[in-house]
Amino acid sequence: MTSPTTMRVPEHTAGHVNDWIRRQTEQRVARYAEAGSSAIEHRLEELDREWDIERTLEANAATVALVGLGLGAFVDRRFYILPAAVAGFLLQHALQGWCPPMPVFRRMGVRTASEIDEERYALKALRGDFRDVATGDGHDPNRIHRAIHSARR
Repeated sequence: MTSPTTMRVPEHTAGHVNDWIRRQTEQRVARYAEAGSSAIEHRLEELDREWDIERTLEANAATVALVGLGLGAFVDRRFYILPAAVAGFLLQHALQGWCPPMPVFRRMGVRTASEIDEERYALKALRGDFRDVATGDGHDPNRIHRAIHSARR
């Protein structure tokens, strides 16, 4: 059985690395909360550009595969093993949430999309984006619109 998508990577990351990533996130949120709303806005823009672990692994895999194809075509056919290995690693990551380069990227601080979103929504909550969502009843279409709008911004 496979892990839920949001848990695959953290479950296959060393506990001390997960703890370090979590502490870094908490420290950033505290720093930006203290710095004020313009700093929070700037950080939210940075988070929109941050690459998550999936994107990083995909770019890494594509790069290694293309290099392997080029080397196989122009240097030595044995280099064709690189794209084959990369494909296997990507499949392993898709099924298990782990592949050989993942621990390296995690130690470098590359986060999952959920970890990035955790920081994003903490900052948005501190900025006050969700204060109007709590008003109204569950059937109020304006409340639903406000909730979705707050989550998107």
